[in-house]
Amino acid sequence: MRGELKEPMGPIFTDAERLLDAAGDPLVAVGDVVTYHLERAGVLPDVAVVDGLTKREEVADDVAEGVARLGGETREVRVENPAGTVSRGLVEALRDAISDPEPTLLVVEGEEDLVTLPAIVAAPLGASVVYGQPDEGMVLADVTDESKAEMRDLLSRMEGDSDALFEILDAA
Repeated sequence: MRGELKEPMGPIFTDAERLLDAAGDPLVAVGDVVTYHLERAGVLPDVAVVDGLTKREEVADDVAEGVARLGGETREVRVENPAGTVSRGLVEALRDAISDPEPTLLVVEGEEDLVTLPAIVAAPLGASVVYGQPDEGMVLADVTDESKAEMRDLLSRMEGDSDALFEILDAA
């Protein structure tokens, strides 16, 4: 499945303002660098999911500082999610954050790399999920019936209890 996960789920942008012109509502940002670029463009994502890492290395100080600025403007929730997994706690926190009208910063202890998949399933139609494509830019994934079905298919093929995962996501 690695090959499927490497393919961008939408157009790639290198300019945050152009991305924002095309983005839906609510806006979910996945990743520290993406969140930083949106913050620098003056946008507070409805949900931002960060783990302090980019390409498995600690983010640069300016990125960490940009993300930290959001912490003062959002509700902050800490959640554990081991690398290469989608934990129950992460999915519950993500579902709650998307349904909460208050902006939320989800700080992941572990890794947030796979959170784009359940974020697309949990977000309402018309929303956008933005995530980083390493060394290329930011991917804008529109939440549509088709994208939700594709993410459900990917998640159902991963190890673990996908029925329990979908129960949590569908409870929003």
